[in-house]
Amino acid sequence: MANSVRSRMGHLDSRSALIVVFTVAILSYLAPRMEGALISDPQTVWPLWPGCAILVSALLLVPLRIWPILIAVAFTGFVLYDLEVGVAVRSIAWFMLADTVQVLIAALGLRYFFNGVPRFNSPKALAEYAFVAVILAPFTAAFLSARGIQGDYWNAWKITFFSEVLAFVTLAPAILSWISEGPSWVRRSRAYHLAAIALFAGLVLLSYFALMASEQTISPALLYSLVPFLLCSALFFGSMGISTSVLVVAFLSIWGAVHGRGPFNGGDPHSIRSLQLFLIFAATPFMVLAALVEDRRLASKELALAKDRLLLAMEAGTSIGWDLDISSGRGFWFGNLHAVFGIPSDTHVGEAKDFIRYVHPDDRQRISDALADARLGNLYAPEFRIVRPDGTIRWLVSRGEFYCAEDDNTERILGVSLDITERKLAQEAVSDMSRKLITSQEQERSRIGRELHDDIVQRLALLAIELDNLQQEPGLLTEAAGRLGGLQKQISEIATDVQSLSHELHSSKLEYLSLPVAMRSFCEEFAEHHKMEIVFHSQDLPSSVPSEISLCVFRILQEALQNSAKHSGTKYVEVRLFGTSTEIDCTVRDFGAGFEVEAAKQSRGLGLISMQERIRLVKGQLSIQSQPSRGTTIYAQVPLPSENESLRIAG
Repeated sequence: MANSVRSRMGHLDSRSALIVVFTVAILSYLAPRMEGALISDPQTVWPLWPGCAILVSALLLVPLRIWPILIAVAFTGFVLYDLEVGVAVRSIAWFMLADTVQVLIAALGLRYFFNGVPRFNSPKALAEYAFVAVILAPFTAAFLSARGIQGDYWNAWKITFFSEVLAFVTLAPAILSWISEGPSWVRRSRAYHLAAIALFAGLVLLSYFALMASEQTISPALLYSLVPFLLCSALFFGSMGISTSVLVVAFLSIWGAVHGRGPFNGGDPHSIRSLQLFLIFAATPFMVLAALVEDRRLASKELALAKDRLLLAMEAGTSIGWDLDISSGRGFWFGNLHAVFGIPSDTHVGEAKDFIRYVHPDDRQRISDALADARLGNLYAPEFRIVRPDGTIRWLVSRGEFYCAEDDNTERILGVSLDITERKLAQEAVSDMSRKLITSQEQERSRIGRELHDDIVQRLALLAIELDNLQQEPGLLTEAAGRLGGLQKQISEIATDVQSLSHELHSSKLEYLSLPVAMRSFCEEFAEHHKMEIVFHSQDLPSSVPSEISLCVFRILQEALQNSAKHSGTKYVEVRLFGTSTEIDCTVRDFGAGFEVEAAKQSRGLGLISMQERIRLVKGQLSIQSQPSRGTTIYAQVPLPSENESLRIAG
């Protein structure tokens, strides 16, 4: 509301600007006159000076370009009043200088902190307001205005300082609160308005007896009777309620003191200062209480809104949030539980085992491992399957974090789980398509390889034999024999190349022999064909490796050697193949030109797509390490299926 008020005032037309200026001019003249009825000596002692508090409140509503006009018309009203009551011109000059300093410090400081009309709905906002308007501005201005008062300088400094402090503690907060919160207060229910009227009526009545009664009828206990009313104002009506209540108490207490009634009668500087201190220290704690209550209320409202937004987001995205207490084993789940777990409610409170029973049996160990890892400070982020009561399987991904108690023991874990079934199905569809494409590619490679080996190579061999026989014919010219010999050599080379290509397309050794034998044989043929030195080492390979894994590793070897022959510029390559009971590892390393890995990934060159897609289909990992002039290392790691998985694959 404060920002909307300031936004509207920031675009004033000429008529609105004139209205604001006229209103400030009238208030600046009438407010001191009204205050004059509450001042025992206009030239020396006044308990509260309203002029600067009203002017600063007005300046916060308008753009900076209107400030000089408002300050000029306001100071004109101040001067006219001072001249009417007989204040010396010299004193007026000091007062105007002090007011200028105070108004600018307060207005500019509040504009900096609040960028609009201050709202006292948090301790931070109240502290910023108090520092600028209640302490800094009056403290600085008092050194100047004290020069305009006859008598002791420091006594005059106290008079001016406390009168301005009291105005910015009582009057300014009431004005600013009504501006920022008044429209919303008017829209409240009738019961709310009746309660506010009853409270303020009771406060006025009680304040009259406590602060304006004759000295003979005053009881000290009456002052304490104001506390429940001020407490209710702070708790139920916020900053606007308590600032209005404090202003009522201040007005009645000052009226009583000036007219010789109430506990602060006397009219001397000592009595006035006692009144000022009473009002300041009475108002401050209740304003702080109101700020704390409103801050807590706003925080609770924001928390409720955040929870509602989270629930809406979870319902839209089929996700759930959860909070698990480690010590008790009890948890709280909320969100779209029906879509995910098949639970008819959107909240569920129960034991951790209530959740575990939904997890797929093959994935429960994965949950346990992820929890153990998260206890060490890592993010809890497993992907797992759940089985709904109707047998439907859903995929979830969770994100959670442990929270510890003061003794550093794990106390609870909070997190959210997102249903990624559709994404998993899409990934499986893509993987299935990729698998079919690679299978078709391999079948076509095998067909072409067999045709090259069984047909083209054989026909080239027969052609070479025919050329050799023709070369042996008697009477053949020497020149013709030489040409036939050259043709025979070219045909033999073509036959060798075609045979090598046939083995690359389809390795019968991989089909009928073991993976190490096929890889060693290919390395030897490749090295001979490309005039390279390839060192091959293998060890600890399982006795049987699934065909799709053997083919994957073999194709990665082929692609890596092809890349090395084309791009590395080196003739030496190391190939290592080793394995365990759970995985197979293959490393191809050269010491050639190398390349920038990230640039290669962006260009998608060097056969990366083929290698990465193949190894993804067998759930393996591919690592490429390379730097310019430092060679290249390609590392492939492929997990071996368990015995049960192997049986399922075998049918």
